[in-house]
Amino acid sequence: MSEAPPSAMEAAPGADGERVQDVPLDLIDILNPRERKQKVFQELVASIRLLGLKKPITVAQRGDRYLLICGQGRVEAFRALGQATIPAIVVETSDEGAFVRSLVENIARRPPRTMEQLEPIRALQQRGYDTATIARKTGLDATWIKGVLTLLERGEERLLVAVEDQRIPITTAIAIAGAGDEEVQQVLQSAYESGELRGRKLLAARRLIEVRGLYGKASGRTSITKPRGTKFSSAILVRAYNKEVERQKQLIRKADLVEQRLAFLAAALGGLLRDEHFVDLLRAEGLPTLPKAIDELVRGRSG
Repeated sequence: MSEAPPSAMEAAPGADGERVQDVPLDLIDILNPRERKQKVFQELVASIRLLGLKKPITVAQRGDRYLLICGQGRVEAFRALGQATIPAIVVETSDEGAFVRSLVENIARRPPRTMEQLEPIRALQQRGYDTATIARKTGLDATWIKGVLTLLERGEERLLVAVEDQRIPITTAIAIAGAGDEEVQQVLQSAYESGELRGRKLLAARRLIEVRGLYGKASGRTSITKPRGTKFSSAILVRAYNKEVERQKQLIRKADLVEQRLAFLAAALGGLLRDEHFVDLLRAEGLPTLPKAIDELVRGRSG
């Protein structure tokens, strides 16, 4: 098969009247490298091999070398295809401007809520940009950015993953991160009353809090707060075991309390059913029988 498709793009107008020129791949330095999924990368390579490059990369020239601003995947794909050069738009910008533009380009090409965005957003903050400026540069919601930065600073990786998966709202995640063990239930109650967490989402949030309490804030899904390959020590396992034992004890205490209340209700209802006037009133209201579960409970207590 001809190798024409990858290099088929000739010099042509780029964005804002800029020109596209061929740049040697071995002179390109990747300014803001990131990991990518191999499946997605292989699909990109196959697409370029068959159809050619649809969009040139963007670089900034530094002497006889070039800083890559946008197009790491395309550069790596061209290298994998054995190409020597790649079509590129060469822009004039400072090192700071090149870095920021690289971060913004990486953020802008993905949906608003992905974990890959988090490090670029934090990198922008660390370079002195406030929330409003980051929001303006990335086109993301300022409230969402502020919330994400708050969770990042607190190492709340599990909550960040839950926000990414849209299992809990960012406002609820921030409230959970700032709440103590006794206050978390109040946060869930408030979220339920406001309608933010209902049904399955509420159950998922409760489970998330349990897992977070047992195993910590890091999820293991990304390397934001915990390096890959971290092993569980005996102390961590013992702590997790003790927390699980305490959780089971709390469940037993709650079950005992529920059983006591059911016993009280069954006894009270049994006494009412022995009152002929109360029974006549039930018949008059069209309620001559009890639901099976309640009837069995009352009869069991009466027996």
